[in-house]
Amino acid sequence: MTTQIVHIIGGGLAGCEAAWQAVQQGCSVRLYEMKPQKFSPAHELPLLAELVCSNSLRSNAVTSAVGLLKEEMRRLGSLLIKIADETAVPAGQALAVDREQFAAKVTEVIENHPLIEVIHEEQKELDAKSDVPIILATGPLTSEAMADTLAEITGRERLAFYDAIAPIVSKESLDMEIIYSKSRWEDGPGDYLNCPMDKEQYLAFIHALAEAKTVPLKSFEDEKYFEGCLPIEVMLARGDDTLRYGPMKPVGLRNPRTGQDPYAAVQLRKENKEGTFLNLVGFQTKLTYPEQKRIFRMIPGMEHVDFVRLGSIHRNTFICAPELLEPSLQLKKAPAIYLAGQLSGVEGYVESTAMGLLAGLNAARSIQGKAVVVPPPETALGALITHLTKTDPACFQPSNVNFGLFPAWEKKVPKKLRGEKRKEISLAALALWQKELDKMS
Repeated sequence: MTTQIVHIIGGGLAGCEAAWQAVQQGCSVRLYEMKPQKFSPAHELPLLAELVCSNSLRSNAVTSAVGLLKEEMRRLGSLLIKIADETAVPAGQALAVDREQFAAKVTEVIENHPLIEVIHEEQKELDAKSDVPIILATGPLTSEAMADTLAEITGRERLAFYDAIAPIVSKESLDMEIIYSKSRWEDGPGDYLNCPMDKEQYLAFIHALAEAKTVPLKSFEDEKYFEGCLPIEVMLARGDDTLRYGPMKPVGLRNPRTGQDPYAAVQLRKENKEGTFLNLVGFQTKLTYPEQKRIFRMIPGMEHVDFVRLGSIHRNTFICAPELLEPSLQLKKAPAIYLAGQLSGVEGYVESTAMGLLAGLNAARSIQGKAVVVPPPETALGALITHLTKTDPACFQPSNVNFGLFPAWEKKVPKKLRGEKRKEISLAALALWQKELDKMS
């Protein structure tokens, strides 16, 4: 058995994927996870790889940026994307998973691997002069102690924004005489449940929402949300119709009972394979618990709904990657330390896992005396690295993968063909890169 050991702090998506990639290279791993001895404010399960905000990994279409990223990861042997595929629940063109089955299966694979030792204890410090690779994958809820030691090493204060969680409800408590099954644009076999609203109901709902009590931030906290995951009450503050053009968009959701398009609609998506638990799509919120129960029961069909989990708000911590990270995900001031997951400056489940994949691969290569590697910029993986390392530090913010991060087109491509063209270019570049990796091994 190899004596080459990679240390990983954090047993979330990025940490588990990093561990898997490192052992695939022949290294041993010590994975430190503080659960179940200690839980963050947003975590509930004792399992590894717990999903918090949603059970959706977003689009599975390879002509979308995030779908392309998932396909690249499949081709690179991602454990977590493989398990996501195995534990998927119906969600139209999206890849959504049974939250508990997904975490349970990842935990089983990681804990039973002969080269991985899982140590359940909190790590509060980093050794900047370590002789062995350390992958820090403590996620957006990194403890104050760990964030402080990271700030000491990098010489820069940490940054933070706030992320909100959507409620989960029990299906058996819904009024299915009102709610109907339908996917937008008929993109699937009716994988979403829809709560239709007429204009009067919508106006009453947003009026109540605008007047509702929210959980206040602490006096020392700045209100700085991620644009792609805004609380619904923050979206509403931008205008009465904001929700109708966002999570309550009625387009493509004609009511089969009436033959009419609703004025607005709330969508519910399966949280587990049985479909007994449902997520309010796009309904991240910082409303107080009593206000959530009162206002969300104004939604047609949810008048007597039972809440399995109420929404909440939590802090996301990340670094200013363009100043602090190498393209290999190593810290410039401490090359033995790799950052993975949302802490590195990406946003989203898939993106966080992708950074774990690259960190695990490079940490293993470095301890074996091999050159660290960076994926081509034409790939979705490379586009994320470009965002992390080449964005203007003065305006850096975490980002989901999107085609705006990819290299500019050399010549004009019609909009409707761009997704397909990106797929062709990216997967071809990835194939060449994989051949190079094989030669370097």
